[in-house]
Amino acid sequence: MIDWKFVPGVMRWIDRRGSMHYPPEMDAAILEKEALLLPETVRAVLVERLLESITPLPAALRSAWIQEADERMRAFRDGEITAVDGPQAMTELRSRFS
Repeated sequence: MIDWKFVPGVMRWIDRRGSMHYPPEMDAAILEKEALLLPETVRAVLVERLLESITPLPAALRSAWIQEADERMRAFRDGEITAVDGPQAMTELRSRFS
């Protein structure tokens, strides 16, 4: 038998071991709130993993993207291409396609 203790004013319960539990309908709201507090790069990785869990990439497409990324990194390291910082790249793309 689980011994539950309701925490007044908070939508959660604490079991005998001290672990917190939230009602199922609150899980998504809590996850969203906590996820939005993460740094942007961490949120980007999380989004990628969540999307992958919904619609996985076919193995051939995933392999092609990995090969492309490896080739771009090699070209950058060999000096064949240069890097542009993210905000600058986004500004250039917006002006090009607007």
